[in-house]
Amino acid sequence: MKTRTLPVLIAALTAGAVLAACSGGTKAGSDGGSRTLTLASVDQGSVEDVVKAFEKANPGVKVRYTTSGADQYQQQIRTQLSSGTAPDVMSVWPGNGNPGATHVLAEPGYLRDLSDQPWAARMPDAIKSVAQYDGKTYNAIFGQNGIGAVYNQQAMTKAGLTPPDTWTKLLAFCRAAKAEGTPAFALGNQDNWVTQLVLYALVATTVYGDDRDFDQRMQAGRATFAQSPWTTALDKYLTMERTGCFQKNPLGTTYEAGQGLAATGRTLGIIQGNWVIALLKQKNPKGTFTLRALPATDDPSETLIPAAAGAGYGVNAKAKNERLALKFVTFVMSPEGMNLFVEKQGGLPSLPDTGYAVDPSLTALSQFVEADRTVPFMDQLWPNAKVQQTMLSGLQEIFSGQSRPEKLLDDMDADYEAGS
Repeated sequence: MKTRTLPVLIAALTAGAVLAACSGGTKAGSDGGSRTLTLASVDQGSVEDVVKAFEKANPGVKVRYTTSGADQYQQQIRTQLSSGTAPDVMSVWPGNGNPGATHVLAEPGYLRDLSDQPWAARMPDAIKSVAQYDGKTYNAIFGQNGIGAVYNQQAMTKAGLTPPDTWTKLLAFCRAAKAEGTPAFALGNQDNWVTQLVLYALVATTVYGDDRDFDQRMQAGRATFAQSPWTTALDKYLTMERTGCFQKNPLGTTYEAGQGLAATGRTLGIIQGNWVIALLKQKNPKGTFTLRALPATDDPSETLIPAAAGAGYGVNAKAKNERLALKFVTFVMSPEGMNLFVEKQGGLPSLPDTGYAVDPSLTALSQFVEADRTVPFMDQLWPNAKVQQTMLSGLQEIFSGQSRPEKLLDDMDADYEAGS
């Protein structure tokens, strides 16, 4: 985990005036006029500029923050909340799919209700639905993300290859890349959350292409993972591995090491969320990276992309500096804060009318969103966080030869049926 304190500007106003300005009309917390905010974030590489801008807009305010990977963060945040050591503001995922998700943290009362904040009513319904618990908003979701194949354009040009748009072409692409000595995609499965992304990209088309109501049928008990095209998607994932689509030893490769492979052209790309683009540019500022859909059938018109609300920020219900926490969240949800985030992450803003110009790297994602050819991230609509955790550990076991696809899907069904 990285810990940083950014420089502060000399205050020209009193503490009371600083904290009262733009407070959104919220009642005062028990912060005693403190000008220090604590923040825990998974937005590595993008939160830094937002913090700097927030401090600049609020002279005298200091943000003490940490950034960490999703696995480490999710393991720690519940412990910190239950022990009373959690920060004022923290990353929170939409829906109910992991230990740091909205439902999981709001149900025991760890998060402050944000329904009274001015931005809450402006959230589009699709995003509001996964930012809420029991009809109340707990998550300030500032961006929309998509999962697909992110290509290193310089590496692609050098290899003389172009992004495939069908399943058959995808396998041929992987074989050609391997023959050139440069694997198609980096895969950092040592970090278990990474294991799901290729699968989600394939599930979008194989499962939801013919059945947009699959989640509703699962919730009604009329569908299962094991008796659905999830089996097809998982088989395609393993077919990609056998075909040589990934570098050697994905289980021995971390997420960060995978970024390095794709950024420097040692692979032609990486299958990830659009948030990885900012990290690739940090490692290779001269590189050009574009996100495209990962095909799963031989009809390009059938291809769908997983695209949904990304992680946002929640406020600790027992925040030591509630007023400053609310002020920071309001800044994140303002056009300035939101655009800073999505520009650095290579994402799309969650609220309309922010004046944001879509980065060329996300043209394809934007087109899929506008054409309604997207589906939510699968775990966001699952009834508990255990389903995802079983999937992640099970995928690692499959890649290590310790388990089988059939067992993984049966285990996921058992956890799903256990409910919330």
